[in-house]
Amino acid sequence: MDAKVGAAAATVGTDAAERRVLLLWMIFTGLSVFAAFLLWRYGLIRLMVSSDRTYISSVIAVLYIVTCVHCFWRTRAIAREGEAARGCRAILAAPDGASALAGDARNLPGGLVTEHIKSLVQKARAQAKGPIDQTLLLRTLADRLRGSNGFGAFVSDTLMKLGLLGTIIGFIIMLAPIATLDAADKVAMKSSMGLMSDGMAVAMYTTLAGLIGSILVRIQYYMLDAATQRVFSDAVVLTETHVTPALERRLGTPLGSPP
Repeated sequence: MDAKVGAAAATVGTDAAERRVLLLWMIFTGLSVFAAFLLWRYGLIRLMVSSDRTYISSVIAVLYIVTCVHCFWRTRAIAREGEAARGCRAILAAPDGASALAGDARNLPGGLVTEHIKSLVQKARAQAKGPIDQTLLLRTLADRLRGSNGFGAFVSDTLMKLGLLGTIIGFIIMLAPIATLDAADKVAMKSSMGLMSDGMAVAMYTTLAGLIGSILVRIQYYMLDAATQRVFSDAVVLTETHVTPALERRLGTPLGSPP
């Protein structure tokens, strides 16, 4: 009875931990959508789109939405990897958990951490004796867990540069009429002032859109990288405390033997 209660509590804790990663992303995205709704409600988004003749701010907005979809996809994948890692821990931490490593660890939940454990089992079988060094395998696991997380840094930098590009184009539009400006011609003066105002609007709106988009993308992928690091840390602790000691016992190697 106690074992069933413990298993149920572990399942609830696993589900809660999995939801926490997605919940943080959903809270942040929900606040962003609410802020965007307020800007649209007061006409600021329409003003930005109509004032930006280069459409750079619209490109920034589309690119930001695509990046949010990618971040959600990666966050969901990391949440699943975290769930699988905690499932492996629950199985291996049981009194007969070492038996789960038999048969290439086929009974463990599927995921990158399980693939790493399977690689350790295969390495131990091929090695036959001596301590198990998993340094290279851990580097591979870290790279596979990170996956395409670097896309966030690329997009954040791109949004910033698009904003700076819009700033330069806006100042070019603003300063272009000055060369042919005739103070005596009031009609030309009025037209030049209108062009200068349009150029300033382009410069300001694109810079603002680029900065806000870059900051929001950075925050999302910071949370994603933190979740990825937690999964990797859990995998390191799991393999160092449960997997490699069990495999080394099978090889007849003392647990504290140096690598």
